[in-house]
Amino acid sequence: MTQRRRPQIASRKQPQQARSTELVAAILQAAVQVLSEEGAARFTTARVAEKAGVSVGSIYQYFPNKASILFRLQVDEWEQTQKMLRGLLEDAATPHLERLRALVHAFLRSECEEAEIRVALNDAAPLYRDSPEARRARAEGDRMVDAFMLEVLPKASAASRDLAGEIVFTTLATVGSSFSRTRRTKAEIKAQADGMADMFCAYLRGLQDA
Repeated sequence: MTQRRRPQIASRKQPQQARSTELVAAILQAAVQVLSEEGAARFTTARVAEKAGVSVGSIYQYFPNKASILFRLQVDEWEQTQKMLRGLLEDAATPHLERLRALVHAFLRSECEEAEIRVALNDAAPLYRDSPEARRARAEGDRMVDAFMLEVLPKASAASRDLAGEIVFTTLATVGSSFSRTRRTKAEIKAQADGMADMFCAYLRGLQDA
């Protein structure tokens, strides 16, 4: 049986001049708008070109197909998530559990605000889940979680900290994905985030006292 060829996901080239940088930014902004307004089913390079007000040929200068556009959006999303994690989890001036509470609220808001985009990115995930960028994003996320858990549970064993980190952050990611599938009000997001943060904080306090 002939193995199905995977589409190219890397960009053709990186913009070098201000004009080309602006063009790529316009393409990516248009891609986000198409995903947000029309969903993954209508996401094509032609629709992105129309929304950006450029030719399809202009897109193909930088992106060989729609999968490569989605991959670039995913890489940007990983970088934004890492920036959020770093800013909240590594804020030494804020008590540990307050950092976690702030992270839960920020994460759920982000999941709900970008739900349509995340559906499309999740659909395309098999194309890039083993890419170097994906591996680096996972490694950096694991590093930040491990460092945070060491601060929260300095007396616990490494195995206990690993389990606690997996329970908290896997639960947060899973619930966030499920919760954001339905359009939510700000009040609903706050209530959900408060409940999850209370649960996580109670769990970690129990481990601290053990």
